[in-house]
Amino acid sequence: MDIYLKRRRWKTLLLFIAISIGVASLAYTNWLTKKVAQEEQKKAMLWAEATERLNSVTIDSTTYDDTIVKSTSPEMEELNSKYLNFLGLVTSQNTTIPMIIVDASGKIYLDANINYSKDHRETVLAKELKKMKSAGKPIRIDLSENNYLLLYYRESHILRNLRFYPWVQLFVIIVFIVVAYFAFNATQRAEQNQVWVGMSKETAHQLGTPISSLMAWIEILKLKNIDPELIKEFEKDIQRLERITERFSKIGSKPELLRMNLVEVLQSSISYLKSRSSNKVIFETSFSETNPIEVPMNAALFSWVIENLCKNAIDAMGSNGTISIQLKEKEEHVFIDITDTGTGVAKSQFKTIFQPGFSTKKRGWGLGLSLAKRIVEIYHKGKIFIKSSELGKGTTFRIILNK
Repeated sequence: MDIYLKRRRWKTLLLFIAISIGVASLAYTNWLTKKVAQEEQKKAMLWAEATERLNSVTIDSTTYDDTIVKSTSPEMEELNSKYLNFLGLVTSQNTTIPMIIVDASGKIYLDANINYSKDHRETVLAKELKKMKSAGKPIRIDLSENNYLLLYYRESHILRNLRFYPWVQLFVIIVFIVVAYFAFNATQRAEQNQVWVGMSKETAHQLGTPISSLMAWIEILKLKNIDPELIKEFEKDIQRLERITERFSKIGSKPELLRMNLVEVLQSSISYLKSRSSNKVIFETSFSETNPIEVPMNAALFSWVIENLCKNAIDAMGSNGTISIQLKEKEEHVFIDITDTGTGVAKSQFKTIFQPGFSTKKRGWGLGLSLAKRIVEIYHKGKIFIKSSELGKGTTFRIILNK
């Protein structure tokens, strides 16, 4: 129990660390994108200011692309040349921010960092201008008292990619956690399966010798003046040991499923448990022995599941209480409910109770319910789970088998 609690805590801690990394990355990237957006806005305003100042010294501001500065003063020519060089420097440095400048009438005056072919220039720029208008307010460029330009822009592809980056990173972290979680569980299950198979086959092998010896001793007892009824009980127990050996030997290999009467298997298991349980344990059934229900199963393995659940119920009740076994049919499935009046199971243990090593007993390895789950879900393709439980009142286990 402590092992699985510690393991769950480690998984929770790793999950918390991964989520924290993702959230921190998201927060930092959002802060970074805001800074980059501010820098791009400054670049746009710098371009607008450069255009405004340049046109303040030109004669004809309406011919922006081919501005000719007419001046006879060498100083003015030098000044205009510097402004032209400055504008060229500003525009050449802006290689990422898409921009469009329009005049007062809305006609496109200049564009930058927008890809288009000559044939589709007007269509592409019209769509881009519409996007830029919806993105934010333009920057006004005053050329003269009654003449101005409007500079529209939107965030660069770098900034847009930067906004998506933390979400991509968070997605990758989540995928990594999920893959690592399933890989860890798969490896753990594979190791457990190897241990179970090895232990089961070794147990079956070790039981073979004493069973053969007991069978020989019974034959000797039959020659003596021994009560025949006592010998019959001995034989029943040996047959029981043989079935247990058969069960253990089949673990790890694919069992053969035959269509068998589930009612007979249940009744046989209940009869065996009754004869070897306290008189204070009452078994109640809600199915008819004369109404057969055939399902594909391995009787040796499935009867062990029923006996294991009932024995756990007897332990939980302190060998004093009632065990109810209900059998229901529904379309393509059969439902088996086993209810006891024991101590109950906490909701937090509904899933961990089926994990190998989990046990509330001072003795035992805690493999019973784990093997029961394996037999039902892996071998019989069914389901087993705790349907309901209340502390101090009892527990109901449900088994679902395919018809």
